Amino acid sequence: MPSIVPSIIAFAASIALALFGAPPTPTQSGGAGSIKGGSAATPSAKPNFVFIQAEAQGWSSTSVDMDGEPPSAARPSGLTPNLEAFAKEGTRFSDFYVTCPRCTPSRTSFVTGISPAKLHMTYQSEGSRKTADGDSPYKLMRMIPPTPDVDLPSGVKTTGGLLGDLGYTSAHFGKWHVGRKSPTELGFTECDGANSNQGPDRGTAPNPTQAVAITDRGIAFMREQVKAGKPFYLQISHYGFGAEEEATPESLATAKALVPGVSGKPMGAIAGANLVDAQVGRVLAAIAELGIADRTFVFYSADHGAQGAGGGGASGGGGGRQQANPPFVGAKGSVSEGGIRVPLIVRGPGVKADSVSHVRASGMDLVPTMLDLAGAPVKQPTTLSSIPAIEGGTLLPALKGGTEQVQRAFPDLVVHFPHYDLNNGGPATAIYRDQWKLVRNDDAGTVKLYDIGKDRAESTDLATANADLVAALVKQMDSYLDAVHAQRAVKNTDPAAGTGKPPERRGGQGGGQGGGQGGGQGGGQRGGRGGQGGGKGGGKSKQDGVDQ
Repeated sequence: MPSIVPSIIAFAASIALALFGAPPTPTQSGGAGSIKGGSAATPSAKPNFVFIQAEAQGWSSTSVDMDGEPPSAARPSGLTPNLEAFAKEGTRFSDFYVTCPRCTPSRTSFVTGISPAKLHMTYQSEGSRKTADGDSPYKLMRMIPPTPDVDLPSGVKTTGGLLGDLGYTSAHFGKWHVGRKSPTELGFTECDGANSNQGPDRGTAPNPTQAVAITDRGIAFMREQVKAGKPFYLQISHYGFGAEEEATPESLATAKALVPGVSGKPMGAIAGANLVDAQVGRVLAAIAELGIADRTFVFYSADHGAQGAGGGGASGGGGGRQQANPPFVGAKGSVSEGGIRVPLIVRGPGVKADSVSHVRASGMDLVPTMLDLAGAPVKQPTTLSSIPAIEGGTLLPALKGGTEQVQRAFPDLVVHFPHYDLNNGGPATAIYRDQWKLVRNDDAGTVKLYDIGKDRAESTDLATANADLVAALVKQMDSYLDAVHAQRAVKNTDPAAGTGKPPERRGGQGGGQGGGQGGGQGGGQRGGRGGQGGGKGGGKSKQDGVDQ
């Protein structure tokens, strides 16, 4: 993206003033609207942005009703009370999708506005995976997945850099997992490292310590910027929860009281949702105390769906109809709804309150939305293959209650995941148009069509009865993949192809399902993959993004 010239910055300020008015000057007394600890500079006219990101949290993993059509929350009211209140103050999106069902590619889109297909960051370190004898782990599979890039291409800016061009100070705290470079090397002013699943201390279970610590850092950052009168972007990205011990005793007790009869990793995730919710409440309370709610937009989402016993679901052909993300099938690692449909809740000045938007939105829409709100709307690229150009579109009309489709460079939303993962049935791509969802599975050689508006569980394949539509959507899908030069899985010509099982993603040499000796209950989820950090350390896999 070209650098922002002074005239654009002035234009941004005028737009912000028109939208939000001149914010009140904070006082020195205690209570809402005050700043403690010294005098404040004149507040900036630009709006602030806070993005709180959960890890592996499905569309129904909280107690927020995401679409007003029960059952759209798997958890009882009270599990995430701060998110419930937050949703009443803003707009929640019933049809919000991440760009990939895995951490790195999804998170990459959230901070660049570009799809992982275009960036070639559809997974991580695929090429380094080997069997015990040094052979390819895919020699017996029908398809050979591509080797993805592990870092952002040259010229791509993150939210920190893009808003930095507009005079913003930015910070990222928590799980980064967008390649190996630190956020401060990619445009952010402050960060706590290029952290992966284990956190800055490289332990097997960063929570509950880090859930509180990254929130502390975020609140301190907001106080500093408000005191200095600077507009800011703050991203707090939470780590996942793999065991009951990774939540606080208070959150665990609340979760067990509300969801009896569950234990182990599933209870760890439920209690973790309550703990993350408590941190959301702390951030919102700090915003109120600082007197900046009238000029601060807060976004809440997750990187992909919750984990489950097989991600294949209806579209993969390998995972079964497990219900990790009810009412959807599929889970993390799958292009089924359970793997890629997650919460998005937005609150801020001018955002329609207590509202459900049915506009289909994507993780790559957050960056252009923030730039639009900051007064520097993104110009859609004329050539999709242009790497620095942002693909996503602004959600501002939807936030004001509009129902029109998001205007992106490519009209139909495509989710491309050309990899084997967590029993997902093999490399697959999905494309959405209106109420339709088409899924092509390269391993199975199938093309399935669902009326996602009526059949959100993807239970009925309508491809045979809609042959013309299927042909049009397949053509459109391939047109997009060609336009962005997407990497694809290729057919395996080995005579034994199709006789094996996908390589195990968790454990392996010395790691195992438990993450290796000393990995404990949390080791299996975040343990080292194979010999790459499994061993005695369990969760100590390499910091280069191999752990997921």
